[in-house]
Amino acid sequence: MKRQNQSMTTEFILTGFSNLGDLQILLFFIFLLVYLTTLTANATIMTVIHLDRALHIPMYFFLFVLSWSETCYTLVIVPKMLTNLLSTNPTISFSGCASQLYFFVGLACTNCFLIAVMGYDRYVAICNPLNYMLIVSRTTCMQLVLASSFCGFLISVVVNVLVFSVPFCASSRINHFFCDISPVIRLGCTDTNLKEMVIFFLSILVLLFPFVLIFISYVFIVSTILKISSVEGQKKAFATCASHLTVVIVHYGCASFIYLRPTSLYSSDKDRLVAVAYTVITPLLNPLVYTLRNKEVKTALRKVLNRYSFPKTI
Repeated sequence: MKRQNQSMTTEFILTGFSNLGDLQILLFFIFLLVYLTTLTANATIMTVIHLDRALHIPMYFFLFVLSWSETCYTLVIVPKMLTNLLSTNPTISFSGCASQLYFFVGLACTNCFLIAVMGYDRYVAICNPLNYMLIVSRTTCMQLVLASSFCGFLISVVVNVLVFSVPFCASSRINHFFCDISPVIRLGCTDTNLKEMVIFFLSILVLLFPFVLIFISYVFIVSTILKISSVEGQKKAFATCASHLTVVIVHYGCASFIYLRPTSLYSSDKDRLVAVAYTVITPLLNPLVYTLRNKEVKTALRKVLNRYSFPKTI
């Protein structure tokens, strides 16, 4: 009976911003501009890191991977959202919805773990600088990235099974602009309390556990920085962490607001606004923060631009 109920739902309607009427056209152009800027910014970061050998160190390797992951993350959400803003029938197939949720959760979890790994990288660089390249070797970097991706997508498999094993015999209208966990699971016509508790526990694991590790890392980092005798040395050490801290606050702040609470407290309008922040704005913020606040990246960017934009005449 459960499989029969599920088979009746072949597609979902993403109501998204349909209540805004003609403003959807304006939103389309705003989101398109932000999306293209995000793709350009992340592509620029990855290109600069690849071309400048001075940036071939663990910190920028992790930034390269994060930029790639963020690019894939936006590809999962934004193109479909832009299409639906111009569509009179904003639908998504059952398999399309499951795929979108799988890649969204997988990449989002991977990013959470990657940001924690970047915090560990800063801890080693500041607290144990003499052994930095030995501890955070190329092999270790690859292992940390692979472990982050494996754990992220393993959690995504569990979440997908929990969400899409629910019989959808009620409305097929998802009150959101993409297939997120709470809006989809709320369409179920059976008791989903146990499934929601498991998902909530996984959210704690993905968000709070890495955040605690980052917090502990920064306790040691701050303690080490305060022992530096020169003020200039302290400023330089803090500067290397400023970009990462900004990303941590924005990323974990938005995600915690949505996922570290019961589904019963879901508020479509507020959550949709926050969802825009972490699916559209945050992926743009990351490269901008690392570009504008990081002297090494800005220097490397100028070198690359000078090398390829203004070739020397023979």
